[in-house]
Amino acid sequence: MTQSLLHKIEYPLSRRHLLAGAFLSGGGLLRAQQDAVIRVDVDRVNILFSVRDKQNAYVTGLTAEDLEIREDGKLQEIKSFTKETDLPLTLGLLVDVSGSQRRLIEDERRAASLFFRQVIRQKDMAFLMSFGTETELLQDSTNSVRLLEKSLSELRESGGGAGYVGGIAGNPGAIPQSNPRGTLMFDAVYLGAKEKLATEVGRKAMVLITDGMDQGSRVSIDEAIRTSLRSDSLIYSIYYVDQAAYGFGGTSDSALKKMAEETGGRLFRVDRKNTLEMIFNQIQQEMRSQYAISYSSTNPARDGAFRKLEIRSKNKDHKVQARKGYFAPGS
Repeated sequence: MTQSLLHKIEYPLSRRHLLAGAFLSGGGLLRAQQDAVIRVDVDRVNILFSVRDKQNAYVTGLTAEDLEIREDGKLQEIKSFTKETDLPLTLGLLVDVSGSQRRLIEDERRAASLFFRQVIRQKDMAFLMSFGTETELLQDSTNSVRLLEKSLSELRESGGGAGYVGGIAGNPGAIPQSNPRGTLMFDAVYLGAKEKLATEVGRKAMVLITDGMDQGSRVSIDEAIRTSLRSDSLIYSIYYVDQAAYGFGGTSDSALKKMAEETGGRLFRVDRKNTLEMIFNQIQQEMRSQYAISYSSTNPARDGAFRKLEIRSKNKDHKVQARKGYFAPGS
């Protein structure tokens, strides 16, 4: 039995569940967007960030006195500042299983297994989603590495390839469509943020492994980003391409870069010098080097508007990596 994530989830953690039903109609999507939860405390704005130096090494040992924060250009008073490594982590791994990724799935499965073993602690949680012609929750949030590794074995190529869509996954008779539903990348990010992370506390992040090509998502990249910001979730994008799947064509990491940078995450590219396992290690290191800062906004308006954020280190050699802004509470 399958069940949309836009309904209360009540099922054994080890079962697979189809998420595509969340987008069966435009009206249903509109209601989903209207119900989006804004994860901003009425009194405090909380931001997760990391700092690197000129050599790209993570900077540790900073204090609140080393930083300043501005909202829409106006200096804000820091209310709290902590090192984040001890806070619980909720992590979502979103894996592209469209036809263009079929030869990469085994490598993704192997590297992700090691990543889960290294990152997930007793107080942490992780879930696994796959996306292609449909979006599936393969493992609900759990701190069991055993269950997570078991769910990785369920990663399978989704039906259709680049530019094609079929009603059944793996259908060799799929035909070109003017608006094909082939790789629902933005839908997957939207669902991961809204249905799995919005109600969680502590550190929250999604790791997205894909060649960056979205085909047929019902939500736009901007809506996926907005929903991630509202759930206080970072996006780590991993650009992983099987060039043989595209022939003389090409792919782009522009969408992955935008989602990562605007939410406070980073874009990584798998190549000869940077294997997927090495990139997972970099993400793990960053998660262990994060800070959290909070402040009470000088803007009292409860208008639901987007407000730009900037955290600066007083050391000009430092580069701060944080989300670009947040949505104010509504009235």
